[in-house]
Amino acid sequence: MSTRYPFTAVVGMDDLRLALLLNAVSPAVGGVLVRGEKGTAKSTAVRALADLLPVVPVVAGCRFSCDPVSPDPGCPDGPHADVPGAERAARMVELPVGASEDRLVGSLDIEKALSEGVKAFEPGLLAAAHRGILYVDEVNLLSDHLIDHLLDAAAMGASHVEREGVSVRHAARFLLVGTMNPEEGELRPQLLDRFGLTVEVAASRVPEQRVEVVRRRLAFEDDPAVFAARWADEETALRDRIVAARTLLPKVVLGDAALLQIAATCAAFEVDGMRADIVMARAATALAAWAGRTEVTSEDVRQAALLALPHRRRRNPFDAPGLDEDKLDETLEQFKGEEPQPDPDEDPEPDGPGDGGPGDGGPDGGPDGGGPGGGIPPQSEGPAPETDGVPEETPAEAPAPDPAPQAQGPGAGERAAVQAAEPFRTKMLSVPGLGQGAAGRRSRARTEHGRTTGATRPRGALTKLHLAATVQAAAPHQRARGRTGPGLVVRRDDLRQATREGREGNLVLFAVDASGSMAARQRMSAVKGAVLSLLLDAYQRRDKVGLITFRGRTAELALPPTSSVDAAAARLEQLPTGGRTPLSAGLLKAHDVLRIERLRDPSRRPLLVVVTDGRATGGGADPVALAARAARLHAAEGTASVVVDCETGPVRLGLAGSLARELGGTAVTLDELRADSIAGLVRDVQAEQTTRRAA
Repeated sequence: MSTRYPFTAVVGMDDLRLALLLNAVSPAVGGVLVRGEKGTAKSTAVRALADLLPVVPVVAGCRFSCDPVSPDPGCPDGPHADVPGAERAARMVELPVGASEDRLVGSLDIEKALSEGVKAFEPGLLAAAHRGILYVDEVNLLSDHLIDHLLDAAAMGASHVEREGVSVRHAARFLLVGTMNPEEGELRPQLLDRFGLTVEVAASRVPEQRVEVVRRRLAFEDDPAVFAARWADEETALRDRIVAARTLLPKVVLGDAALLQIAATCAAFEVDGMRADIVMARAATALAAWAGRTEVTSEDVRQAALLALPHRRRRNPFDAPGLDEDKLDETLEQFKGEEPQPDPDEDPEPDGPGDGGPGDGGPDGGPDGGGPGGGIPPQSEGPAPETDGVPEETPAEAPAPDPAPQAQGPGAGERAAVQAAEPFRTKMLSVPGLGQGAAGRRSRARTEHGRTTGATRPRGALTKLHLAATVQAAAPHQRARGRTGPGLVVRRDDLRQATREGREGNLVLFAVDASGSMAARQRMSAVKGAVLSLLLDAYQRRDKVGLITFRGRTAELALPPTSSVDAAAARLEQLPTGGRTPLSAGLLKAHDVLRIERLRDPSRRPLLVVVTDGRATGGGADPVALAARAARLHAAEGTASVVVDCETGPVRLGLAGSLARELGGTAVTLDELRADSIAGLVRDVQAEQTTRRAA
């Protein structure tokens, strides 16, 4: 008997269970992305699903799980004519975040391929997951090169392995299920769109439910077999219902009225492409089959939209996923046709946002209501309404002549946070030299993927063969090895590992001046817009980011280094201004943060971005000298740095440029930060760093 935690024993999380069950009924829905805070049983629920799936008929002895009714004609283990069929349990294959490319797509026996000329292929996880579930825990932390292979397999239903002239292809159609904690960073948009449905989960705030979760978990850990036996009847009943829904699925009719509602909903929420329409149609059909009906209703379309659209309506990485349920109901009502089976319990939609709406959790499919399933909980922290970029004026935000003398304590002279200006595309800032950190898209580094720059003897298992170097090493020994035929006699000592150069992700640490000299509304809005643009660039280049702010008398680590760029954007949005300019405190805080991060992750190189006008009016008797000394600490350790000069007006003191020289970096103005204004910025950063090191 399985010792996995039973699916039916999971407390609450109706939306997650519904999304997983819909995929069990119709794998064509396209998988599930589960987003939520840590410790919410995301992985437990996903792993429990495997025990509910029906058995899979396979060709006996086929390593690629071919269907005996219609085997893959190109299967590497084929052909399968007259091979008996067999049955096995559905597989759930887990892809570790740190897996290698060979582990995912499979590997070739290079020595046999060179010496014997045969395709000796060892299948990977994509082959094992064919006709089953591929589960990726912490999918947002998956390396880019693995994501590329997942995207290819998901798009084509097959995996292609090309190695030094040897080509292998096999079918790879699987149900993709991923879990992630948004605090650790977001997914690439291409992979995000490949998940059919998405669900937000959070721990219950109801004490009784939390008590029941703890009670069941402790009972399971005491004796998993006894606990599983206690839920065996419920598991069997749910498994039978899945089989019945699968049988009914081909008979479900998706009428023109439901199709029109699906198309109108996707158009109203401005989702990209047509995948959302197709996923909604499949999910609505699966919902009808799950409910035992043969026709799709408006409620099925509504539930499908709540599961299929939230992650597709994100316009940029800093938008929170979610759906305006009032707008959804209004669209469905506007395009409502003849209902094949009207729901007698359905209440009419109110004319405007008020009492009785779907957010009230009533019986009409609200987050806690009944019906065939729940929707996404109301998004109370969704993106703010669009404005012209300038927040409403308040008396507290009136300009002041000089807030610095008033800042004698915390909060003195403080001004309310202003909204960031519209972000723009920035020029790439990179760390000079050649690193070997985590894969990314910012600075040059030695990586497993990229252009080949040389060859070396392999340390451990061979992963990337340098064919020319291997042949060159083996060629002088062919006569001594008794070669008589056309094949090349290759031994382990002849193999050469290719060394490659690609791009790495860096730690981009922002030190933002929030003092009174930066407090002018229009100026601070532009500064926030620039930092937001740099954060967007860091998201696209797969960097870690940190945020330090300094004003008044101290500097504060507003956000420790993290992969969650949207968390940094949220902290930036709430940043108030006012007080003196403790520039030295900000630089010293940055030095401490980088020192600790070098111990935690020594291979990830940092890039310090100081956003300031260069003024220093706090921190000691001679704040300018103290700031210069703090800057020289960074220069002595070789930290790559850029100073974003925020000084404006006809008269400029050039203090930011002086600070950049002390840091050994470069200074750019807000206007020069734009990609179309500073074509030579990266070269300038590298040239100045090289000159400083040579000196």
